[in-house]
Amino acid sequence: MSSRLVQIEVAGQRAVACLEADRAVRLAGVASVYELAGCAIAEGVSLEQAVHARRTGEVIDIDAGSQLRLLPPVDHPDPAHLYLTGTGLTHLGSAESRDQMHALAADAGQSDSMRMFLDGLAGGKPADGAAGSQPEWFYKGDGSSVVPTGAALESPAFALDGSEEPEIAGIYLIDPACRPRRLGFCLANEFSDHVTERQNYLWLAHSKLRPAALGPELLLGELPAHVRGVSRIYRGGALLWEKAFLTGEANMSHSIANLEHHHFKYANFRRPGDLHVHFFGTATLSFADRIRTQPGDVFEIRADAFLLPLRNALARGAPVSGVPGPL
Repeated sequence: MSSRLVQIEVAGQRAVACLEADRAVRLAGVASVYELAGCAIAEGVSLEQAVHARRTGEVIDIDAGSQLRLLPPVDHPDPAHLYLTGTGLTHLGSAESRDQMHALAADAGQSDSMRMFLDGLAGGKPADGAAGSQPEWFYKGDGSSVVPTGAALESPAFALDGSEEPEIAGIYLIDPACRPRRLGFCLANEFSDHVTERQNYLWLAHSKLRPAALGPELLLGELPAHVRGVSRIYRGGALLWEKAFLTGEANMSHSIANLEHHHFKYANFRRPGDLHVHFFGTATLSFADRIRTQPGDVFEIRADAFLLPLRNALARGAPVSGVPGPL
């Protein structure tokens, strides 16, 4: 069975623990997953082996309330060296909700979104070793944009919408030989401005430059081919919206390997020591069901591949000016 790791903070002290069904076991000698992964590379062992070599007998109560804080599943000592990126139109059914947003059809009778989806459906799962169709790609931010479970997801004051996108993300460390090394997978809320995106598809980049929430749990090894999840929104403590979602390669139009290839083929994404969190997309959006979120709404995402949920309340940021002043 694959290991599940969490990063925690207790009384100001960080730790890494191996998460089991009813307990979390502290790992010795490391205070972060980044440090643990670096040790595994230096020792020439797998991350699973590095975990098992550091297991202690100390059990940590992750339900310790205010005494314990769940951190994101990975972080970098310098947040500027963590990339948040992602891909869209990667799931079976994802084109339908996107096509509704981009309804201006091209001469061929299909939107750019639908054509990109169909291209991925035809060539997104190539034979081993081959490069398939390019997916849609976007940049979200750096490590300063990562939000842990329990913290507020802040929508900028200028945003027209702040809505959830329940996804799974891959987490990667670039080793000293410039090779991407996958550490594992986490639950994620990619969080976007769908109103801005719907107005003009060329504003997709603007809609994506937002914080993103990462579930606390890092699943090592391979992601199950079929993952079932549920996305919920609560307002005033009552359930406002709920919808099941499917992910994993069995429910995707691209293989994970193809998505990874088209991200890491760029040399500037293979810089030793950098971390990457790459979102794999979704087909389930409350926005497509005409839900308009409000500050104070709580997003909750669960999936059967993960033991812990991801929860965040929506907040609105203070107005800021993007106009530079003279030096």
